[in-house]
Amino acid sequence: MKTDITITYIGGGSKQWARVFMADLAASEGLSGEIRLYDIDMEAALRNAAIGDRIPQDPNTRSVFRYRVCQTLEEALTGTDFVIISILPGTFREMRSDVHAPEAFGIYQSVGDTVGPGGVLRAMRSVPIYEEFARKIRDICPRAWVLNLTNPMSILVKTLYDVFPEIKAFGCCHEVFHAQELLCRVLWEIKGIRATRRELYTDASGINHFTWITEARYRDTDLLALLPEFMERFYEEGYYERPGARFAFREDPFAYGNKVKLDLYRRYGALAAAGDRHLVEFLPNTWYAADPQTVKDWQYNLTTVDYREAQQAALVAQTIEMAQGRQPFPVKRSDEEAADLIKALLGFETIVSNVNLPNAGQMPQLPLGSVVETNCVFANGMIRPVTAKPLPTAAANLVLRNCLNIDTTYEGIRRRDLGTIFLAFVNQPLCGSLTLSQAEKLFRRMCLNTREYLDPWFDLDGWFGG
Repeated sequence: MKTDITITYIGGGSKQWARVFMADLAASEGLSGEIRLYDIDMEAALRNAAIGDRIPQDPNTRSVFRYRVCQTLEEALTGTDFVIISILPGTFREMRSDVHAPEAFGIYQSVGDTVGPGGVLRAMRSVPIYEEFARKIRDICPRAWVLNLTNPMSILVKTLYDVFPEIKAFGCCHEVFHAQELLCRVLWEIKGIRATRRELYTDASGINHFTWITEARYRDTDLLALLPEFMERFYEEGYYERPGARFAFREDPFAYGNKVKLDLYRRYGALAAAGDRHLVEFLPNTWYAADPQTVKDWQYNLTTVDYREAQQAALVAQTIEMAQGRQPFPVKRSDEEAADLIKALLGFETIVSNVNLPNAGQMPQLPLGSVVETNCVFANGMIRPVTAKPLPTAAANLVLRNCLNIDTTYEGIRRRDLGTIFLAFVNQPLCGSLTLSQAEKLFRRMCLNTREYLDPWFDLDGWFGG
């Protein structure tokens, strides 16, 4: 069993997720080695390396790693065992267009990073970058395991496999974990039994951020069977799953009351697993996102880019304090699973977790080759997808439409064909209230707003007429 390992973190200047991973890794038993941080923001990577150097001072540290900032991607990838990819494709200026430009056409997005108008534009910026990552991994470290954390998850995992079919990559997302936490709260409220999400069994399947739970059990208790009573008691007022924070959605822009999730369960007979902010973007905008008042009525929030910018500024300030030793960096396990999955692949244990992989039959209701999210078994040097229970037909139809849109978007980007990309854009459920003319105007506006990141790959002037 290999315990001294090298991990390359692309996006190693991350203000949030890199720090979470660093703490999780330090709190894990039995590992050591080197973490290579690569980022176009070198200063941010250097700050995280300085934090990494201080980690051994924390008494909770169980695994000690050396931290090194790499100036080139080639240096970062040479001889590595694992590659983590977590990047922001563009800046907040581009994200502002992704999220807020559609509002002029009556389209409101709570996240804007996976599907909908914002998801399409983010994919257009991201896929060419991931094509280069895949080529570099193929040429430099073809045997490395690759963990993708970047959205849009499905299309970027698809990119990695399309460019390098033999790549050992998978996409990690924590949204199903939140649904499992909600089921723990259901178990407590209805049965008075306390459990952690890791004690539950759930069968989850779908596509990233639109995954559905078709079976959920705690020992011999059917958790989905408890939902009608839970809804009778808590549906109207809302119930955020974090313990002690039931009404957090009234103040926290990232929280929600799970009212959309429970409404979908009542209608479709399966529990949509992502948070409500993600779920609504896969559905017609007239259902749950027609306008800000509708959003408020459904007890979730439109997380603005202004809020994200303020949050990032606070995280940068905190990172500087930690890097300079004026604030401690606590080594404390999060609920993320990337470190656990690495240990499983190294042979420490066997884990079942939901991840994103190309469909090889684990989800028969969706096309082969499309990237799907299902349970997978992680063990010594292998990942084996678990065949999922079928979704109810009506729910599967909702998933299929979005899955085909993602695949069409990818094909358009791969061929640099703006016409094909537009066909996927106009078919987004959030765009269902637009006329073709309105959709063309919005697509043009969003592309030109972010042309600095699109011009290297797309002929915008040729398509839009200058």
